[in-house]
Amino acid sequence: MKGFVFHGPGEASWQDAPDPAIKEPTDAIVKVGTVTICGTDLHILKGDVPEVRTGTVLGHEAVGEIVEAGSDVRTVRPGDRVLVSCITACGRCRFCRDGSYGQCRGGGGWILGHLVDGTQAEYVRVPHADLSVHPLPSAVRDEDAVLLADIFPTSYEVGVRNGRVRTGDTVVIVGAGPIGLAAIATARLLAPERIISVDMVPARLEAARRLGADAVADAREAPAQLVADLTDGLGADVVMEAVGVPESFELCTRMVRPGGHVANIGVHGRPATLHLEELWIRNVTITTGLVDTSSTPTLLRMAAAGRLPTGRLVTHTFPLDHMEQAYDVFSRAAETGALKVVLGGEQHAEVAVPTP
Repeated sequence: MKGFVFHGPGEASWQDAPDPAIKEPTDAIVKVGTVTICGTDLHILKGDVPEVRTGTVLGHEAVGEIVEAGSDVRTVRPGDRVLVSCITACGRCRFCRDGSYGQCRGGGGWILGHLVDGTQAEYVRVPHADLSVHPLPSAVRDEDAVLLADIFPTSYEVGVRNGRVRTGDTVVIVGAGPIGLAAIATARLLAPERIISVDMVPARLEAARRLGADAVADAREAPAQLVADLTDGLGADVVMEAVGVPESFELCTRMVRPGGHVANIGVHGRPATLHLEELWIRNVTITTGLVDTSSTPTLLRMAAAGRLPTGRLVTHTFPLDHMEQAYDVFSRAAETGALKVVLGGEQHAEVAVPTP
């Protein structure tokens, strides 16, 4: 088969790769139809995730068709159209029994495109298939469903749910990339009083408005003062970090109110300073997290009901074998206007680029 193979920091290519095969009776083989690229994939290419070995097929999000299932797989069978989750779960270990699938100690967790070959290929082996793939309703298109493999459950679980968003809250989301935009969409389900999006790219702030942000702020122009002005000096009830750099995390801690929540979603490759000399007295809760994808079935139902604007995040589409071009466009998002790029599935005559 062909796959997008990692060769070390800054190097990867679409090339021949070994065909996957059933290794355990709980495995399934999926013929990949649609994939997307995650910001975490860019972190891998930068060398921020040293556990990824040279020769690994990247990617952890896909929609496709089951072509083979191990003898112990009970929930899907060949021919089923499925969503491949970014997280696999054994279902038996202590963490899986608590629904913390991202921390699975039974050979699961985030392994696709990380510790084993991933989804950016023509075929992928999915371990623990019963809890790691989801049959798709016909009402959900492939290019919509693939966004439910990672960014929507990540934004909802690690941002909205960990941040304890409540009706009437002021919510600030730092970063208006795909994760930040999905956080806007899922936070709106809980009816906060206002959502404020912070970013440095005008096109992304405009996208945030389209997704439901009530106010936007340039990260270089005193966003903390805007938050203070809108909250009578109290600060935000919930602040989400959706960038993954020290400066944005530290900005979040300056904008949260006493007793509020800072929910870190971003993938960090460098140390950030935690100003405990300022925060210890303010009763602030700071959470981190890897997505568990326990919310995926619920989000799939919401998508089928038209309650999640998944497709509105897709700005570019490519054939599956244009992986290197898609990575280039996605990695230069400030220039190209890319939010989410989708490969495979239905192809459009032109690449869609939002107007800045």
